[in-house]
Amino acid sequence: MSDVVAIHNLVEKRNNLKSEIAKIIVGQDSVIDEILICIFSGGHALLVGVPGLAKTLLVNTLAQALGLNFKRIQFTPDLMPSDILGSEILDENRQFKFIKGPIFSNIILADEINRTPPKTQAALLEAMQERSVTVAGENYKLDLPYFVLATQNPIEQEGTYPLPEAQLDRFMFAIKLEYPTFQEEVEVVKRTTSDLSSSVNPLFTAQEIIDFQHLIRRIPVADNVIEYAVTLVSKTRPDNSLTTEFVKNYLDWGAGPRASQNLILAAKAHSAFNGKFSPDIEDVKAVATGILRHRIIKNYKADAEGITEEMIVEKLL
Repeated sequence: MSDVVAIHNLVEKRNNLKSEIAKIIVGQDSVIDEILICIFSGGHALLVGVPGLAKTLLVNTLAQALGLNFKRIQFTPDLMPSDILGSEILDENRQFKFIKGPIFSNIILADEINRTPPKTQAALLEAMQERSVTVAGENYKLDLPYFVLATQNPIEQEGTYPLPEAQLDRFMFAIKLEYPTFQEEVEVVKRTTSDLSSSVNPLFTAQEIIDFQHLIRRIPVADNVIEYAVTLVSKTRPDNSLTTEFVKNYLDWGAGPRASQNLILAAKAHSAFNGKFSPDIEDVKAVATGILRHRIIKNYKADAEGITEEMIVEKLL
């Protein structure tokens, strides 16, 4: 199959995928789009939203529609690395045997990742970066494709362990989940309080998703689009010559090179989903907010004046 035919195939399958997800999930179009861009670009996502917005249901539905294995890990203050990675036990022959933990799956929902101490957070983040885990000196490869969706509750911060900036940077997207509209909430209540149930059909195999991930990486990008992405990221750094006074006033720290890489990868996926064979500057702009919002650090002045990360990114586009 040529790459041109493969992109047409991807557009069709992505539309079918959204139709399957819509059987269970009401609305949340932009959230689903960003998660799909993340999966097909080979990245991970951080989902920020208050409880009760169907984060777990969304990921579970997505895993079913993609035909992948799904595991949910509820992070708590007493969770240890071995609880998620697995551990060695003595079997009946008094030989050590490795029992795999819940991290060995295709899609992982890391629920409330900021509720667990840094040691356990770091164990998950090694798996995210290396696609492998090390236990008792042995290295174990994870099944591909591998996607982590971590959630954070933006309201409760007491007794939590916020992710350090270097670890936040490993997430391709930070996706904000908003409350549903009035009509969407009416539809949610109708669906969830009746006795009817819908089944989701798997549309992909693991190998197909890996092939599409390679296809997206093969998409060519014009130099001016790459230069636009790098310039955009450079403008977030207060000490850069391209930076505006607005950024110097409100930001303490800007995004690193990983942001530039992710902007181009996500722009490739965004263009492919829309049937284009190469991304343009509009594709970079479409994914910029989700990729930059968790990589820029505001100062106290921005907090005092109610300046949000989204407002800062909007000023830079």
